[in-house]
Amino acid sequence: MPRSAPTLVLTGGQVLTVDHDFTVTEGVAVRGRDIVATGSDADMRALAGPGTRIVELGGRTVLPGLNDSHLHGAAYGMTKPPFAIDVGHPAVGSIADIAAAVQRAARAVRPDEWIVGLGWDPGYLAECLANPRRFPHRHDLDTAAPYHPVCLTDFSSHMVWANSEALRRCGIDADSTHRHGGVIDRDADGTPTGILREAAQRLVQASLPTPTIAQRRQAIQGVVRELHTRGITSYTEPGLGPGGADSLFGGLSGDNWTAYADLEATGELHARVSVLLLPAPLGGSADDVRKGLEELRRPVSGDPRRLNAIGVKIFADGVPPNRTAWMSTPYREGGHGSLCVHGDTPALQVEELREMITLAHQAGFQLGVHVTGDRAIDTVVDAFVAANTAAPRPDARHYVIHGDFIGAGSLAKLAAHGYGVNMNPSIKWTISDLMDEVVGPERSAYQWPVRSAIEAGVHVCASSDAPITEPDWRQGVAAMLLRESKASGRPSGPEQCVTLAEALRAYTTTPAWQDFADDWKGTIAPGKAADLCVLDRPLLDLDPHDSTDVQVDLTVFDGRVVHER
Repeated sequence: MPRSAPTLVLTGGQVLTVDHDFTVTEGVAVRGRDIVATGSDADMRALAGPGTRIVELGGRTVLPGLNDSHLHGAAYGMTKPPFAIDVGHPAVGSIADIAAAVQRAARAVRPDEWIVGLGWDPGYLAECLANPRRFPHRHDLDTAAPYHPVCLTDFSSHMVWANSEALRRCGIDADSTHRHGGVIDRDADGTPTGILREAAQRLVQASLPTPTIAQRRQAIQGVVRELHTRGITSYTEPGLGPGGADSLFGGLSGDNWTAYADLEATGELHARVSVLLLPAPLGGSADDVRKGLEELRRPVSGDPRRLNAIGVKIFADGVPPNRTAWMSTPYREGGHGSLCVHGDTPALQVEELREMITLAHQAGFQLGVHVTGDRAIDTVVDAFVAANTAAPRPDARHYVIHGDFIGAGSLAKLAAHGYGVNMNPSIKWTISDLMDEVVGPERSAYQWPVRSAIEAGVHVCASSDAPITEPDWRQGVAAMLLRESKASGRPSGPEQCVTLAEALRAYTTTPAWQDFADDWKGTIAPGKAADLCVLDRPLLDLDPHDSTDVQVDLTVFDGRVVHER
């Protein structure tokens, strides 16, 4: 029995505790910052005192506060005005639409000012759909903005589309080269087309204006407010540090840790943010990791339940839509992709990546490694095991980020060592039709094998990878339950569908495990943090196709109502 009356009682509803047994009860009581009781409607009402706020649920669902376990918060905030224009689907449907948006932006800024956009996807551009050989080109942007440098980052954040003025300003011409994980697309005469892939993006992004710390704080606060409207109270910021200095607007730079730390110190950070530090850039080396770790040390905050640096992120390869994921079987158009680390041969790159992983492991950090191709994933998982064999750590909680084409062997090794995988169901929903063309229908259907991972005993988190997709866990849950395509609606790998309970765990309890916080958040139980999300209807037995229509009526963070519809 609580010492005093609760400050808040939610009752008369469908409370999904998401505990081990997926217990469903009728109400939950909060006192201060903690959950103090769950139980029947009668039990909850009996606890209420004169000062207790009682929320009548009327059958509505309560969930633990949602945890988007891979969300680039600062970068997502800087993809919005005034930082960038929207050139993603459905805002645009063609290359011509993008050129028109760039032209409008050019009329509104000074002649020498950069025009920056985010989100373009050739899988949704009319000209590319009509002619598979057609691809965005610098000339498409030159007429729209002949005097303004233009930098448009694609939906995956692994490719930049620049105009001729941007290439000129950045010194990129027929003689330019980029080694170690970067590709400059070229016309037949060797002239750059304006498409820069993977690490080559930095050739342009490094020249963009740098937001101030105050602007970064403002962007983060805007994101947190948006997340509250979606019922999200926790997220992982996957990569902040010197390795992100040349990312778009420095969205992955160490300046963002400063902005987060400032907000936490002044009591203005109203979310639980776990941070992976980023010592080395895409295309980096073991020396970069070594130097970056020395620079980063392990920053601390006043309240580690709100801001906590828990691990290190490393980039291993690229992404399948760009044919830069390292695959054992070639892409339909040829090539296997490659690792995106230093080294002139695949063997040297493998050794470099193993050393990078060993350095972070031996420094005592959790590792989250961006890796998507099956050959690269096997390399990373073997490196996890080798690093732990040389320097055993019983609860490192390393994990594979994305893991698109992870195979049974690597899943078994992850499970045996208590490691995890962080998958992106909304990206699956977005690109499954495109991936049929890239890797063939059979491999495309397997991409992000959530069911296989759960059955293997791997800790599985689901996340948005915002700004790659919207931070909408409802769409993620629907994608896990249905495995349907956004573009065509057809199923893609339905044998990998999971249950509602498994999908919800991937947004609540397992991310809490990933955060080393499963003892105090992630479920609705006495003693856990009072982070809650109230939906506008019962969730159990809801048709998965209707999941995305669900509205968030109330969000509670740390015992305080931060959103009410």
